[in-house]
Amino acid sequence: MVFEAKNFLRVFRLFEEYFLLVLGVLIAGFGLEGFLIPNGFIDGGVTGISLLVSFLTPISISILLFLFNIPFIILARKQIGKIFAFKAFLAIVGLAVSLTLISYPVITSDKLLVAIFGGVLLGSGIGLAVRGGGVLDGTEILSVYLNKKINLSIGEIIFIINILIFSVAAIFLSIESALYSILTYLSAAKTVDFIIQGIEEYMGMTIISKKSEQIRRKLVKDLKKGVTVYHGQRGYAESGERKNIEILFTAVTRLEVLKIKNEILGIDPNAVIIEQTIKEVKGGLIKKRPLPTEN
Repeated sequence: MVFEAKNFLRVFRLFEEYFLLVLGVLIAGFGLEGFLIPNGFIDGGVTGISLLVSFLTPISISILLFLFNIPFIILARKQIGKIFAFKAFLAIVGLAVSLTLISYPVITSDKLLVAIFGGVLLGSGIGLAVRGGGVLDGTEILSVYLNKKINLSIGEIIFIINILIFSVAAIFLSIESALYSILTYLSAAKTVDFIIQGIEEYMGMTIISKKSEQIRRKLVKDLKKGVTVYHGQRGYAESGERKNIEILFTAVTRLEVLKIKNEILGIDPNAVIIEQTIKEVKGGLIKKRPLPTEN
């Protein structure tokens, strides 16, 4: 029975991943054909380059998306793994095919609406594809590769690439189109972050208190939070004698911060609470979506 349950979960997980890939492809295609392409807007990354070239040449956007992403799929196969590369290939081919075969309706010609909602739809599609274990744009793959070769972060590399793309767009399209395209990119980027990370942003809370044991029990038993206990010493001591203290650390969602802070202060109103944003959390007692695994 345990073996059958594991097999069922594995099949369900596989179905979920490919469903997200397909849904991401369809939504991204809608964002492109229903908003961006009819109005001459571009996005960042390989998608932006493909759109720009399609506006300047008679070559189909579907062909360009496929051709420009092929080198990055090969790079992904070497740098990340064959399963990821396969899913990326399926997603990119699926997007190219959907743009060719599906007749998406043109929703609006209002430039502001196009920039915002076109970016949101494209970002949603990209984010869902990432949740499914693939990508619709090879820029992230390139940035991960370059990050290992040069002294720049992944975010800095993506920023530089997109600055170049929008600069070229300003020259060959118009400054206005380039500016609206930047707005599209920002909308897409924020949507991707939201789709991948969700509303549950994480916060780290460091707690220093004379009643650390009571607070620890409250966090673990009542609030069901994982806690790490550091042993330290108080640095501020006029007499010169430093006392040993226990320092608590826990990671919680942003939505839980106020509740947990109130619980701590209810035990010790003089407790020192230091909050910090955490970009990523994995494992422990925090609920986190599992990442695609490589076989």
